Amino acid sequence: MPSKDLYHDNVRLALEKEGWLITHDPYTIAIGRRTGYIDLGAEMIAAEKGAEKIAVEIKSFLQKSELNAFEDAVGQFLVYLLALEKKEPDRKLWLAVPHSFYQHFFEDPFFVELINRYFINVLAYNEVENSITLWRK
Repeated sequence: MPSKDLYHDNVRLALEKEGWLITHDPYTIAIGRRTGYIDLGAEMIAAEKGAEKIAVEIKSFLQKSELNAFEDAVGQFLVYLLALEKKEPDRKLWLAVPHSFYQHFFEDPFFVELINRYFINVLAYNEVENSITLWRK
C-alpha cells in the first residue's frame, strides 16, 4: 500500500467538515490485473438527491517541477478514472490540489483547457484551515 500524501489527513478532515462520510481510506481499485489505491472514498446523503459518491486523489505539488508533478497527477487521474468507471460508474473522481497551487497554476489558459478537455474534476483545499475552497467540475 502506498504512503499517504503529506496533506492526506488535512483533506480528509476538510471533507468531513463539509458533511462527507469517509467510506474508504484508501479506496482500493482494480487496474487491469493490478491493484491501485485512490486516496479517499466518500459519500454524502442528501434527502433531495440521494447519495452522492466521490473518490479523491490528493496531491501536494511540493516537488521542484510543478509541471512534472501535474503531468504525473493527470496520468494517474486518467488511469483511475477508467478503472473507477468500470467498478463504480456512479462514483465521481476528483483531483485534490492545494488552493495556492490552483490559484497560480490555473491562471494559465492551457491548463484550464486541459482539465476541461479531459473532464478532470478539481477540488482545491486549504491545508492550514483544513477546508475545501473550491469544487470545479
